Amino acid sequence: MKNVFLFSIIVIMTGLFACSPAEKADLVILNGKVLTIDESNPRAEALAVIGDRIVAVGKTSRINKYVDESFTEVIDAAGRLVIPGFNDAHAHFGPVNPDYVELRYITDPSVITEKVREQVARSKPGELIRGGHWEHEMFITGEWPTKELIDEVAPDNPVALTRADGHSVLVNSYVIRNSGITKDTPDPFGGEIQHDPETGELTGIFKESAMRLLKYGAIPVERTEEEEAQRKWDGYMMALEKARQLGVTSIQIPGSADWEMYERIEKEGKLTARIDIGGVLTADEEQLLLYEEQREQYPAENDWLRFAYLKGFIDGTLGSATALMFEPFSDEPDKTGLPQMTYEELEKRVLASDEAGFQIGIHAIGTKANNWILNAYEKAREVNGIRDSRHRSEHAQLLIQEDIPRFAELGVIASMQPTHCITDKRFCEKRIGLERSKGAYAWRSLLNTGAHIAFGTDYSVEPLNPMEGLYAALTRKDRLGEEGEGWFPEEKLTMEEAIRLYTLESAYSQFMEDRKGMIKPGYLADIVITDKDLMTIPEEEIMKTTVDYTIVGGKVVFSKDK
Repeated sequence: MKNVFLFSIIVIMTGLFACSPAEKADLVILNGKVLTIDESNPRAEALAVIGDRIVAVGKTSRINKYVDESFTEVIDAAGRLVIPGFNDAHAHFGPVNPDYVELRYITDPSVITEKVREQVARSKPGELIRGGHWEHEMFITGEWPTKELIDEVAPDNPVALTRADGHSVLVNSYVIRNSGITKDTPDPFGGEIQHDPETGELTGIFKESAMRLLKYGAIPVERTEEEEAQRKWDGYMMALEKARQLGVTSIQIPGSADWEMYERIEKEGKLTARIDIGGVLTADEEQLLLYEEQREQYPAENDWLRFAYLKGFIDGTLGSATALMFEPFSDEPDKTGLPQMTYEELEKRVLASDEAGFQIGIHAIGTKANNWILNAYEKAREVNGIRDSRHRSEHAQLLIQEDIPRFAELGVIASMQPTHCITDKRFCEKRIGLERSKGAYAWRSLLNTGAHIAFGTDYSVEPLNPMEGLYAALTRKDRLGEEGEGWFPEEKLTMEEAIRLYTLESAYSQFMEDRKGMIKPGYLADIVITDKDLMTIPEEEIMKTTVDYTIVGGKVVFSKDK
């Protein structure tokens, strides 16, 4: 008993010593407006970091005591906003391709022709020209692009230009011929080969599983092994640089990615964002065993590289008119979307993966798609038992009113990307009508039921910049601005709520809310300082806000002040 008493005294004294201001910090931030996202201490002025953890949060006068002028790095926030680092809960993150033909936000389809012409001039005959992010709903014509835009300028090169959502692609006649596809080729299950409604000829647009029919026949680019390796490395470095400039300190990659590359980057001390990577939703026992091995290699206890969830697809997108709906599209009444598997197959995969103890995230856009995955998750609870699985709906964009409370009831996370709202709202009502649009991007309704929402961007479908997402969540208005209260304003969020969904709630979605997503003692020191006060600026200033500092694990990885 005496030994236990002495041990207790030692533990208490050790804890007091660890919290004592006599211990000096490696980094302190002073004179800031600290939004902690910690309900027990929501606002502060300063914080101190030792190693990769926050050790104190409070007033500048108190945190000043942690400064040792000989080694403490001091950042004077000078009244700027200090928040937790952004955690992108859904980003297709990977190396930047410098030859990619960027078509985001163009309104004139002729720009496609000119940009492809320029890239062909820099390429050899037979080399594949890749590009995309076009959005036909933004075109002045409002019509789908066709192969005629690129055939004349690229007769000797395969061209593949992906729609912004990644669920449709425009290819030229070169690719169609090489693929052996004609106007008589039938649509595959879950896909569509688009035809001109008047002539029946192929337009060059292939949707969903039809994209797998394409054979590009591209000649390999002549690079040495060393050149190819350096190009790949440079692409990853460019991507990570973009992330840290935008204050993105954590990234959850849906599905699989290059583990070896990220491991190498970490070992070389170049990893400046925490990375989660998962696998593909499956019922195959051998594949699940392989995922078990990966999960052991990159366990949940890791802070940098972690095995995430198993990703599946049940439908397409609203923009491509492939989202799985209960009722036909208003503007295409012969279509209700394209399921990517039967419900029976979905349930089979969910039950097997859940039984193996994996978290599951399924791409679900349409009302029927989300209903199906909620049904499958509910079935898994009935068959395998209830656990803290935190299964996810990746996107959860269109919901029937009856399904909104089921997210909280089943413990399902709505992994949502707020910029999809302000991108899709331009055509949502045209596609599904006013009444069904009331269940679109229902952030407030979900939160009111107690559901968890994790915010991300769906990069590179949408820009990686979190400021665009915050603007979307706060305003539900077009990026160029517009009068009024926004699209279905009853679903808008406050700025503090939006930041919480981009930080603590995203950490919750990956089982890391115990050590990430708040500015709180004991938490990882992933911190962002912005040049404008997001809490008070007019809405038109939100997307103009930039990051002055990005700190990951207590280290400054980006600074505009240096």
